[in-house]
Amino acid sequence: MSARSTFQSTILPITSVFAGIVTAFGVAMLAPLLLAFIARDPAQPAFLRSALLVFAPAVSVWLATRRFRRELRVRDGILLVTLIWTILPAIAAMPLLIGIPGLSFTGAYFESVSGLTTTGATVLSGLDQLPASLNLWRHLLHWFGGMGNIVLAVAILPLLGIGGMQLHRAETPGPMKDSKLTPRIAHTVKALWYVYAGLTLACALTLKLCGMSWFDAVCHAFSTLALGGFSTHDKSIGYFDSVPIELVLSFFQILAALNFATHFMVIRQRALKPYLRDSEAVALLKTLLLSVVGIAIFLQLKGTYPDFLVALRHASFNVITTATTGGFFSQDFNQWPLFAPMMMLFLSCIVASSGSTGGGLRMIRMLVLMKSAWREMLRILHPGLSMPVKISESVIENKVVMSVLAFVVVYFMSIVSLTLLLLASGLDLTSSISAVISCINSSGPGLGAIGPLSNYGVLSDFQQWVCTVAMLLGRLEVFTLVLVFTRAFWRK
Repeated sequence: MSARSTFQSTILPITSVFAGIVTAFGVAMLAPLLLAFIARDPAQPAFLRSALLVFAPAVSVWLATRRFRRELRVRDGILLVTLIWTILPAIAAMPLLIGIPGLSFTGAYFESVSGLTTTGATVLSGLDQLPASLNLWRHLLHWFGGMGNIVLAVAILPLLGIGGMQLHRAETPGPMKDSKLTPRIAHTVKALWYVYAGLTLACALTLKLCGMSWFDAVCHAFSTLALGGFSTHDKSIGYFDSVPIELVLSFFQILAALNFATHFMVIRQRALKPYLRDSEAVALLKTLLLSVVGIAIFLQLKGTYPDFLVALRHASFNVITTATTGGFFSQDFNQWPLFAPMMMLFLSCIVASSGSTGGGLRMIRMLVLMKSAWREMLRILHPGLSMPVKISESVIENKVVMSVLAFVVVYFMSIVSLTLLLLASGLDLTSSISAVISCINSSGPGLGAIGPLSNYGVLSDFQQWVCTVAMLLGRLEVFTLVLVFTRAFWRK
């Protein structure tokens, strides 16, 4: 096969799909551009120039390559996803770079990566005065990224053997054991998009009823269902100081942290039984309940809050939003006794379900690990014991267990390596480890220098790039990004 035919059969099909996605991204810029014209805010030129710079070249490339489109293979999917999550943020950064005076490319790229990966870590301050169109764009990035994460979980990660969806199907009885919710993957994605969009609309309407303006309600609904954490205010949800708003956000963040395939089954069956059959959902709710009550009691005993009800209010919202990787905050938990925020960071590693918009290791992997660890302990007492790993009475194959173990090893190696890089750059230990954990889990604020009332703008350019890599590793679940940089990936 000639070099030209190889190029046409391998590179151009990926280029065509990527150009189509960039074209759609250019069209998406019309929403904040329209708002900029209506509100007459100073970001009009930023979006106009960005849309023109993106749309024209993307359409040209798409028209030139669309005849080469074909069914993408596994390797194509890995490369395409990596391109989307690394190059698309540079395009998304253009309005921020043009519209915010003094913002560097490093800061703009960090902000857009944080948006698309639904991390919610920001380098911007003065959000209350930021042009409405730029604030809308930041929250739209969250919403697009949240849907992109669901598509990633459904369509790409199962092919690599490292996603949670294949585990979820293995341990769930009934129709969910099938490899698809609907006959074709495109229909599956469409069905999940309807669930995602419907919950977003319900969240926005409820927030409006609780007293938010329409603009705040829409922006925070985008962040909530994406489990992103961007806000229109520097004080995040603390700006509103409203119990109803905190309850609504907590409820929808829990929904967003559950598997969207389970939501689909609940809607289709018009019953709550799929939630009860979903071992991840049950474990998630139990973990959150115990953690909220435990941390509330701890905060009261330490004298952080005067009575249990006040402690319960602030513990519940901040624990839920951090554990689900929602990224909001209502209190400066950086000032709490260290056990509480460190426990919250740990929860962000394990709570979110597979097939949700959350980040971290995912609950299903923790269930597999705990079952596997229990089996190995029993084998010490009974060496000849044959005991398969079971979740919800369904057997998890040993090859799946091994893939989970490998993923967890690489996950923690990534945390250690990136933390050491931040330490070497001069950042203190608490800030370093919390920044890496928060970024790789997509959970937003950290501790120390990058606590809730501060932001990642205090970091140097090098430190921001380390955190950017952590965000990309976390969103692409480590293996996807690492594979592209291996020699084996590029061999025929």
